Amino acid sequence: MLQMILEKETVTNKWPNSFWDDWMRLPNQRQERACIRPEVSRTKTFGKIGVSNGLFFENHLKHIKLNEKTVVFGSLDLSYLLKENYDRDFQDKVDSAPVVAPEHLRANKYSNNKTSIRLLYRSKADFIRIARLFGLMTDFKSGVPRTAYKGIVTFYYNGVRAYLAPSYNWLGYDPSW
Repeated sequence: MLQMILEKETVTNKWPNSFWDDWMRLPNQRQERACIRPEVSRTKTFGKIGVSNGLFFENHLKHIKLNEKTVVFGSLDLSYLLKENYDRDFQDKVDSAPVVAPEHLRANKYSNNKTSIRLLYRSKADFIRIARLFGLMTDFKSGVPRTAYKGIVTFYYNGVRAYLAPSYNWLGYDPSW
């Protein structure tokens, strides 16, 4: 959800008719902000014909499943979502995940007792190659891969949480990607 102050300051009169998620990744909209996404979607596409003009529907969007359990968010301690807490915890999880070669994950040739693993990319071409191995979306907008947080795309493969993460020397998004 966008905070009301953000909406009033930056997007009210500029919201696009389609591809709003691409538009939000543009540097002049993003302004170094980021959005965390729930692992269980709270939205669902309503069909092939819609605001994204059907792009990506067959390969990605039709597979979105809604949460089926009621969650009373007002009764939860959501302080873990505060930026300083979330960023620290998220980075700790990524850093503690063992690095696995993408081909090893694909072929289940890694220690199967791992609940999460990390796949490293070093370039745009490297990211795209790895993303294609796992059926992930490969598009970028101003250097930001779709669904990335701090350059990291989280996904599940055969029950294992995988972090497709930039190499250790990552300095931020490269708008030329």
